[in-house]
Order: sequence, then C-alpha cells, then structure tokens
Amino acid sequence: MTETTTKPGISAAIITDGNRVLMVRRRVKEGELSWQFPAGGIEPGETPEEAAVRETLEETGLKVEAGRLIGQRVHPKTGREMSYTACRVVDGEAHVADADELDAVAWLTLDEIPEYVPYPLYDKVQKFLNQTLTHAKEAH
Repeated sequence: MTETTTKPGISAAIITDGNRVLMVRRRVKEGELSWQFPAGGIEPGETPEEAAVRETLEETGLKVEAGRLIGQRVHPKTGREMSYTACRVVDGEAHVADADELDAVAWLTLDEIPEYVPYPLYDKVQKFLNQTLTHAKEAH
C-alpha cells in the first residue's frame, strides 16, 4: 500500500510560552476526543514550518513564529509522515477557532502532559519540552 506517499505530511506546532506548552483536544469522527499539538496537512509548496504556523492560526487563532524543526518521523499509530516544529507566541490568545476540528485548548506544564496524553510523546519532542519547560520553570 502506498498511502503514506500519496497523503500529505502532517506538521505539528510545539508552542511553548513560559513553562507551558499548548495542546488542543481534537474532535475525531467517532466522537472520541484526544489531546495533541496543533497540527494539520502540509499544503503543496509549503514547508513544515509554514504549515505549523498556518495550522496554529486556523485552529487556535494564535499567531506564532516558527523556530527550528525538532524532528520528523512516520507516526506509529497513523502511518503518516510527521514534522514537529518549535514555535513561539507572537500575538493573540489561544482559543477554539475551528469548532469543527477542535473541542478545547489548554496550556499545560510538563507535569500535566501525562494527564492529557496517556502514551509517551515522540522522544525528540519530549526532550525538547524537558529542556524548554524545565528551564522556563527555573527562571520563574
């Protein structure tokens, strides 16, 4: 099956602000709700970083700036190519801007993530959050 090559890659925005990271609760067709990072399909001619910025604005109304690409992998549950981009807030307040896709948004500390996400995060994202959020906590 060549589905992974025909479907566009997914870009996720890892948005940190102080000692918190933004997560969204997605409405899935079956009515199941699951917490994840703002994310969506990479459009033709778009970089993963550009897609992360666009998807964040569309889903949460938050204007962010892309930093570095944290990592890329094939997602173990979906089989889709995933890109993870570190982002910082430029303007706005996070809210549910796309009610068809999202149910809620939350700013979480490192300690709160396991309460929302019952499985391990991608190791490169976890390492980034460990470094970024821990340093922010120490700075407070």
